[in-house]
Amino acid sequence: MLLLSRLLLRQIAPPSFLGLITWWLLITPGLALELRVAVQQNLSQVKVASSTPANILDSNGRQIANLQVLQGTAVLSGSGVSLGRMSGSRLWIEPTQGGLVQVGERWYRGRLELIGTGKGLAAVNHIDLEAYLPSVVGKEMYPTWPLESLKAQAVAARTYALYRRGRELRRGTSLFDLGDSVLFQAYPGVATETASTITAVQATQGQVLTYNGQLIEAVFHSASGGHTENSEQVWSGAVPYLRGVPDFDQTAPVYQWTIQLTATQLRQRIPGIGNILAFQPTQVSPQGRIMQVQVIGDAGTRTMTGPQIRSALGLRSTLFTTQPELPLVASQTNSRIPPSSFLISGRGSGHGLGMSQWGALGMANQGYTYDQILTYYYQGVTISQMRN
Repeated sequence: MLLLSRLLLRQIAPPSFLGLITWWLLITPGLALELRVAVQQNLSQVKVASSTPANILDSNGRQIANLQVLQGTAVLSGSGVSLGRMSGSRLWIEPTQGGLVQVGERWYRGRLELIGTGKGLAAVNHIDLEAYLPSVVGKEMYPTWPLESLKAQAVAARTYALYRRGRELRRGTSLFDLGDSVLFQAYPGVATETASTITAVQATQGQVLTYNGQLIEAVFHSASGGHTENSEQVWSGAVPYLRGVPDFDQTAPVYQWTIQLTATQLRQRIPGIGNILAFQPTQVSPQGRIMQVQVIGDAGTRTMTGPQIRSALGLRSTLFTTQPELPLVASQTNSRIPPSSFLISGRGSGHGLGMSQWGALGMANQGYTYDQILTYYYQGVTISQMRN
């Protein structure tokens, strides 16, 4: 069982870079902890391979083959999976000698579980937590960013992964702990590991964020557009450590943005109410985020939540305003002609909760350390050290 003890923060000397192939051997065995990451789902088939000889195991963990060369296609077979002449409800691919496993076009550390489900074939990467993180950090942030920002991302990502793992294990029926997309946290495999992201993970090894002794849900986002949000303005309830704070994200390319959507595009994205005439916010957060909006058309009205309108229109965030643009004939005759388009002006990218990644960059550039960044964006938390 993992116990969390208070960590006295101190400057940690980053370890030397030993290369992308062997760095994970330095992970303390006592801290080894495996995650289940779904890297492919709902497929009829998927290409798989191993960079070294691989053992193939059945659902009971019994070895059914040892292949010197593995390169093939896993295929959904009824409610199971087949790989060449091997088949079962589940198959495991375990590379030997620290090798990598390929799924589709991506390579991963750890081992692979292939599962046949009612929705299709699932490929789940079982990987040590500390070996998983350099890829996440390298995708969620630019590896060229200051080390302190990368370290903050490493601790947040570690905490989020463990929080999700604990929740899925309590459910008892989940096939995986996390997915590999930004709906969880982005994980493309070894392609996004770099010397800097490895250093950031090793320099913070085992460090997590806790509140009253419990792991927090360490959500993060790209940029808030000037001020992060309180959780109750985005989710259904107040979370004490997710309090809005002024952001340091002014250098973000998404700090401000505009898009133009034509009347045709709007009819396609919000169907059933005719030509869109206006967007009328009915509930707005203190920072200006749309929580609820009435979309008024010439054939009806629809009430949508902030996340719903953001998804429908393909917006970066719910922090936006709309401006109708009338056809020239309408402006000349003052007739009731629907707008030809809407100009949408917004700020930030993401839900606005927790750590702002561009804000972390801004703080690091101003000399703040990773622990200062984390305790700023997650109010009242403690940086704790995992122990067996």
